[in-house]
Amino acid sequence: MVADGLREGILRGVLKAGQPLRQMEIAEQFGVSSIPVREALRQLEGEGLMVFYPRRGAVVSELSRDEVLEICEMREVLELLALRKAFPNLTEGDLQRAEEVLERADAQTDEELLGMWGEVNWEFHSALYRPANRPQLLGVIRNLHNRFDRYLRIHFSALDYRVKGQQEHWEILERCKRGDEGRALEELRRHILTVKEMLLEYLDGEAEEDDAP
Repeated sequence: MVADGLREGILRGVLKAGQPLRQMEIAEQFGVSSIPVREALRQLEGEGLMVFYPRRGAVVSELSRDEVLEICEMREVLELLALRKAFPNLTEGDLQRAEEVLERADAQTDEELLGMWGEVNWEFHSALYRPANRPQLLGVIRNLHNRFDRYLRIHFSALDYRVKGQQEHWEILERCKRGDEGRALEELRRHILTVKEMLLEYLDGEAEEDDAP
């Protein structure tokens, strides 16, 4: 409960990069002892959402261009592997679940989708990856999605990502439906690289504004 609450606060940008996470305050907020708070903070540290500093304690981790690059490099390798392993096992039920996720997202307004994009995005991708029967691989990919979700939620509107992201999701699904593994993998790679370039361009633009006199 504590980890979920703090994670949601970080992903939504309520808890800002660099903000201290004081154990006593968190324990009081959630009505728990310090033990589950420490466990929650360790879990979030493993997910890359916070760091421990000597004398400063737990702090929400900073957003960085290097992290975007590293996450996307890992996503490209691991998610293509997951889809490749899953492809022979994909059923009509798997494809139907993925389609229902996209239809549900298309029916949402931008404001509604902003708060649920990370979960919708993961539901779609995991519907296609789960038939790989690689739970540890899926767990690593989920962790990467959680970390990347933080960037997308904060910059979702500025990136105007909804239309592009959904179009690419539909393309991936269509290739899977046709049984075209090569094109499905190609579309997935393009999808990951596109969002990487969009986000890096945006972050670079923000950095230039900060450096301007």
